Amino acid sequence: MVDMTVQIGSLKLNNPVIAASGTFGFEREIEQYMDLSKLGGISSKGLTIKPRSGNDAPRVAECPQGMLNSVGLQNPGIEYFIENELPHMLTYGCAVIANIAGHEFEEYGEMAKLLEDTAVDAIELNLSCPNVSGGCMAFGSDAYMIRSVVSSVKKVSSKPLWVKLTPNVTSISEMAIAAEEAGADAVSLINTLLGLVIDIDSRRPIMKNNTGGLSGPAVRPVAVRMVNEVYNAVSIPVIGMGGIMTGRDAAEMMIAGASAVQVGTANLVKPTACIDIIRELESWTANTGAAGVSEITGTIVKW
Repeated sequence: MVDMTVQIGSLKLNNPVIAASGTFGFEREIEQYMDLSKLGGISSKGLTIKPRSGNDAPRVAECPQGMLNSVGLQNPGIEYFIENELPHMLTYGCAVIANIAGHEFEEYGEMAKLLEDTAVDAIELNLSCPNVSGGCMAFGSDAYMIRSVVSSVKKVSSKPLWVKLTPNVTSISEMAIAAEEAGADAVSLINTLLGLVIDIDSRRPIMKNNTGGLSGPAVRPVAVRMVNEVYNAVSIPVIGMGGIMTGRDAAEMMIAGASAVQVGTANLVKPTACIDIIRELESWTANTGAAGVSEITGTIVKW
């Protein structure tokens, strides 16, 4: 038997596999396919102060080894989430993480206040969505703004605070350090890489928003490299994501320095992907002789 529990600051997870924001909705669609209590956690669809209808279609495009999306944070708003979705999510038996995204600086603090009296286990600050104008990635690509947003949320919230970082920066380590210095309890990375797909016959971008976020196996080497860089730069836990499709992919991310992982695009290919990844990761860990999966974090042996 392998101990699959992991510790992310003060929060203990059943295992290191978390369903990434935006790929599970609010989980009602997925519960018919699996026992959600088997997950380490679920990060909610990205939430905003007011409901958002998202970007105009087309807003998804397949590409080799991945996909681009430009959904644009479609969601019913945080108050609807708290009243109608969160109570059901809390029955699943795994950690529930509320992912929040602000268009304006002050909105992050407002949403954190609304979540303070709820039973969400952690808040994930989305400072990295490339598919909305203003906010999000604009905040996450500036170390000063990261410090400002994180410190303001910490003043109004006692919840564990994870900061989701964008890879679309010159130095992701600098951004992670800024989050840590401002009081973040963990950082999660990477969000999608900004990309463009063109229909050569019409010469128009396939997506109405022109550009979109690239995810899937194509981004995994970049994600693994960035996770390792951040692991060596900060002392808070790192939650790795980006192209994880198998248990071996999850193990690679943890060896690079992740204490836990998030699975996104794989869920769109196969709804039970997270469960399969947990089983594969447990089997692989057992074969290494480790007593617990947390023992593999940061064990990379460099040349």
